[in-house]
Amino acid sequence: MGFLDKMFNKKEKASDNTVCAPVCGMLIDLKDFPDEVFRAGIIGPGCGILPEGEVIRAPFKGTVAALPDSLHALGLQSDSGIELLIHVGIDTVTMEGKGFQALVKQGDTFEKGQKLLRFSKAEIEAAGFNTAVAVIVSNGAACGTVTTAAPGPVDYDSTIITVQPSP
Repeated sequence: MGFLDKMFNKKEKASDNTVCAPVCGMLIDLKDFPDEVFRAGIIGPGCGILPEGEVIRAPFKGTVAALPDSLHALGLQSDSGIELLIHVGIDTVTMEGKGFQALVKQGDTFEKGQKLLRFSKAEIEAAGFNTAVAVIVSNGAACGTVTTAAPGPVDYDSTIITVQPSP
C-alpha cells in the first residue's frame, strides 16, 4: 500500500494476517483510548473505534473462543492463530447483557463479515458509559509485529491491524 493510500486510509486486500474493522466508525490510536487498561496496552496491542454502527462483524475467518454472559465482549481466534478481543464500551460488563444481543455462541465458527453481536449505543450511553470499542490482539507477543492503521474513518472492509509473524 502506498503513502497516499495509507494517508487516506484506502482499503487493502485482507490476508490471513490482517484484522478488518469489526464496526464502522472512527479508528483511534490505542494511546487515545478512553480506558487506562486498554490505553496502557496491558492486554495487548491494538486500537479503538468510536462506533457509528451497532453491529460487530467478524474481522476475519475464525472461531468464537469466548463470549461472556454479559455479552459486552468477544474473544475470537482467526484460522491463522490471531487471538482478538473485541470489547464494546467502557465498564459495560456491569450492564449484565442489557443492550447486547449475541448472534453467535462460544465455539461457533464464522466467516469474515458475518454478524456476531448487536449492541445499543443508546442503552450504553443511558447507563452512563462510553461506547468506544477496543480491538486488541491478546496474543500479540506470540504473533510477531502488530501494526495498526492510521486513525480515521473505517468500515467493515478496512484493514485496521496487520500482524507480521516473527521469522
